[in-house]
Amino acid sequence: MSARAWLLSDMPGSRRQASLGQWYRNWLSFKGNPLAMTGLAVVVFLVLVAILAPILPLQSPTAQALADRLQPPSAAHWFGTDELGRDILSRIAWGARITLTIVIMVVVIVVPLGLLVGTVSGYVGGPLDIVLMRVTDIFMAFPRLVLALAFVAAIKPGLESAIIAIALTSWPPYARIARAETLTLRQADFVKAARLQGASPLRILWNHIVPLCTASVVVRMTLDMAGIILTAAGLGFLGLGAQPPLPEWGAMISTGRDYLLDQWWVATIPGLAIFVVSLGFNLLGDGLRDVLDPKRS
Repeated sequence: MSARAWLLSDMPGSRRQASLGQWYRNWLSFKGNPLAMTGLAVVVFLVLVAILAPILPLQSPTAQALADRLQPPSAAHWFGTDELGRDILSRIAWGARITLTIVIMVVVIVVPLGLLVGTVSGYVGGPLDIVLMRVTDIFMAFPRLVLALAFVAAIKPGLESAIIAIALTSWPPYARIARAETLTLRQADFVKAARLQGASPLRILWNHIVPLCTASVVVRMTLDMAGIILTAAGLGFLGLGAQPPLPEWGAMISTGRDYLLDQWWVATIPGLAIFVVSLGFNLLGDGLRDVLDPKRS
């Protein structure tokens, strides 16, 4: 029996075969969506550029060459140079590392926090549910960028502060999603059976409810990455994110706006990088939603 036939078998012989078969079917469905594959290609390209930036034949992203300042795109500088003569292509590539670092760190903080608040709130209910959801409502009442600005101003400008601020403003939607899923699952027969067998609430949450909330959270996470990138770029544009000379895309747009009319490439190239990467994450998220959401036909 071929590997494909084994994965697509209607009568799997083990839990492992059934699980791998489901993943393979999801991949086939995802692969049939051209826009989703385009988004995946953009995200993979971003990751590769971020990982390989130190070994790619690029100029230093911080080395100044005032004699070459504001040079248009050419064979020597594919994306031109900025006001200090720094190669924009190199700064875009190294800026991808900063962008990917922000996204990963925010996700690492936000997803567990949102799952914890949402599942506990939905499963326990009562006064705890009311308190947790009112706190969530307070965070959701403010625009994310405005709240992030307040947090960064309260701490200090910098990359670490930007990550913390974005994380503190991004968890409420995940908590809402996890709570909605938990409210649906807590009265399910398998949860009642586990409770009758003496399983503790923590065990039920971790082994039965959290895994079933993961698909919705992953879809939301992928769609939310574009918002994280835009918020980070907004903080960088205002001088509250990554500080010079770090090649952060938002900060590059901020310094390039003074030359927008005559040297358009200084601000336009990092703006296009933000647009393409954000679009890639949105397309990837839409494709994952089509595959992982059981309510969609």
